Amino acid sequence: MAYNNEFGGTDVGVELDWESEIEKESPEYITLPEGEYEFEVISFERARYSGGDKLPACNQAKLKLQVTVSDGVATINHNLFLHSRTEGILSAFFNCIGQKKHGEKLKMDWNKVIGSKGRAKIGTRVYEGKTLNEVKKFLEPAEEAQPAGSKKFQTGKF
Repeated sequence: MAYNNEFGGTDVGVELDWESEIEKESPEYITLPEGEYEFEVISFERARYSGGDKLPACNQAKLKLQVTVSDGVATINHNLFLHSRTEGILSAFFNCIGQKKHGEKLKMDWNKVIGSKGRAKIGTRVYEGKTLNEVKKFLEPAEEAQPAGSKKFQTGKF
């Protein structure tokens, strides 16, 4: 017997019994070619960075970003460090997911991060012989396109 596990209207899969039949193969890891992609934050974990050569100890947000392409789904791990030296990167992330307006202050609301969507420039790096994806830059949301003929008159602009 299988038990349905819906949580908050989101399909989170189905619990299997010990004797359930299984068929689906494990998805292969997809390495995205460098480019710009839409992503969704699928998980967020609070952690503590112990410090290193470039950055002292500080709080750390461990994110998993999901990118859906025609070949399947790619998951990218990304860490954000909560330190004044990385404040610009934090601003770029919150701007990218629509929580922050450019040039304005923001109290970071981590409770709204999961499920947020944005656009990022994704690149690759080699780690222990494997090619992995990484976020190179969080991109600002594109301005909404105005329908043709909807331009409003603005004084002093032609």
